[in-house]
Formats: sequence, C-alpha cells, structure tokens
Amino acid sequence: MLKAKDIMTRDVITVRPETTVEDLARVFIEHRISGVPVVDKDGRLYGIVTENDLISQNKRFHIPTIIRLFDAYIVLGGSDKMEKEIRKMAAYSVGDICTREVVSVSEDTPMDEIATIMSEKWIHLLPVLSEDRLVGIIGKADIVKALAQK
Repeated sequence: MLKAKDIMTRDVITVRPETTVEDLARVFIEHRISGVPVVDKDGRLYGIVTENDLISQNKRFHIPTIIRLFDAYIVLGGSDKMEKEIRKMAAYSVGDICTREVVSVSEDTPMDEIATIMSEKWIHLLPVLSEDRLVGIIGKADIVKALAQK
C-alpha cells in the first residue's frame, strides 16, 4: 500500500504569513499552482492559502439582516462571520486570509486514508508533516498519478 511519503511532492513552494496578497498572486501565476502552505519563520505550518482565498477577497459584501424585536436588534447570520468577512476583504497579507485550521497527514498515512480525507472533507491540498515540520504536500493530481502508475 502506497503511503504519503511515496506520493507527496517534496519540493514544496511555501509562503510566510507576512507575504503580501499581491506577491501571493504572483506565486500562483509563476508556478501555475492553486494553493500553498503558509509556514512561520521556524518552518512550522501556520495555515494554507488557496486561489479561493484570493477570490473571496473580491466578492460582494453581504450586509446581514437585522430584525427588531421589541427594543432589541438581532443580527441574523452572526456578527463573528461578518467580522471575519470584513477582515479578509481588507487583508494585505497572507496571514489575514489563510485558513488556520489545516487538515494534515503524516508521512506514513496510507493513500486510501488520504483519498478518503480529500473526498469527504473537500480538500484539494494536504500538507504532510513530520514532527510539526512541513516535509511535503499532496494534491489531487498526486493521487491520480499514483493510481495511474499502479
């Protein structure tokens, strides 16, 4: 059974949290990729950022519905969500738009488990970690290549 270490890309392109959104767009274009891990100065995984994060920065802002009940105003849709959306839209750096809750795997994770995670959680990129350090990345294309080589 193939494992993450057998199919992962080892030469991972990464960005730092302080990388500007403009520089991130250049990285995506120059390397023809759709997402990258975000690592801190010590090489630890900070988050992951994708083209969707860039695109969502330019979407329309939806003002939440507010209803008045007696003398109280109630925000429908949650003010936390609105605050996050505003922060992302006004972001200057990758650290402001990246996803911090990242699903990752270890080098010994079997390919069937990787495929299950990607399929069930709608994940396109899975960082591979060894002792909290990024050692590789697996994209859906890596799974397809591995299947074609079987």
